[in-house]
Amino acid sequence: MPTARNPEPTGADPQALLVATHLAPSVMPLYRLVADRIGERLGRPVHFAVADSYERCAQDLDHVCFVCSIPYLLLARSRQIRMQVLAAPVLTGQRYENRPIYFSDVIVPARSDARSFADLAGRRLAYNEPYSHSGYLVVLHALSAHGLPVHFFGEMVEVGFHQIAIQMAAEGSVDGAAIDSQVLGLALSEDPALVDRIRVVDVLGPSTIQPVVASVDHLTHRDRASIRDVLVSLADDADASAALDAAGVARFVAVNAHAYADIGRMFDRVVRAGLLPAWWWPRWESVVGHTQAEPWVKPLKRALAPRRGPIRAGVANESWRSATDPASPAGDRTHPTLGLR
Repeated sequence: MPTARNPEPTGADPQALLVATHLAPSVMPLYRLVADRIGERLGRPVHFAVADSYERCAQDLDHVCFVCSIPYLLLARSRQIRMQVLAAPVLTGQRYENRPIYFSDVIVPARSDARSFADLAGRRLAYNEPYSHSGYLVVLHALSAHGLPVHFFGEMVEVGFHQIAIQMAAEGSVDGAAIDSQVLGLALSEDPALVDRIRVVDVLGPSTIQPVVASVDHLTHRDRASIRDVLVSLADDADASAALDAAGVARFVAVNAHAYADIGRMFDRVVRAGLLPAWWWPRWESVVGHTQAEPWVKPLKRALAPRRGPIRAGVANESWRSATDPASPAGDRTHPTLGLR
């Protein structure tokens, strides 16, 4: 999660459109450009915020959010606030097959003897934050898909950002990390020397990429339709091409809540397998506010109670690339720069 909070300024124009990003800082210039374009279309001033907590989402503070799919899923299921999924980016590159998908590229230090995700058994894994699909939940889903417990790893270390996890893997201070493929692509572009410092040993996914959502209570149907149009037409804006290219985004496409069914199935499988650590739900409740979480978190946890069953000992010779949701959209899992090596 970004670390700088930008709440609505005191005395702000009540007509200001509040746009917040909860995603990687490396793509922030594109988010800011989108915010400006939305403000121009709606004829309203814009306040752009870099969020440091999902509390903003839970309190429905913002009109438009770039948000990770797991917080969106949890808040949508809570029905405490109403968010409409408007669009999602299509990333540049053949592996994305012109679809709104992304991967979690599993990286290790270049000198590591690991050749697959299975080789990370008992080792130290970095992740950005526990409500990230690409850095954390998809890893737990891979464990679930192979019948493995969360202590399969020797240690899982929360580091705050994908970029920090990349650097720690490059330095050898962790044994591996699952990295949002868009973020890894940008990191490699910004620092080509990383090619010689890390390797991709496996790929998890694909998964539907993070959505752009709008508040149903703060924006009219017409306004939400206009914002979606701004997003899907951005690729035709010559002045936006540099920001799109720099973010590794080809265009935005219209999507709806049904596009995130794969995320929901993977999350539910993790919960049923009992792989969420004991602190995961209480921490989420503390972020979104106990009174908001109470009506729905407990029934959800009861409905998704872990299923008892045998745990297999290991999968040393099994391909981890099969550890995705069977109904996920297709894609080429091979990393275009680092491959699988």
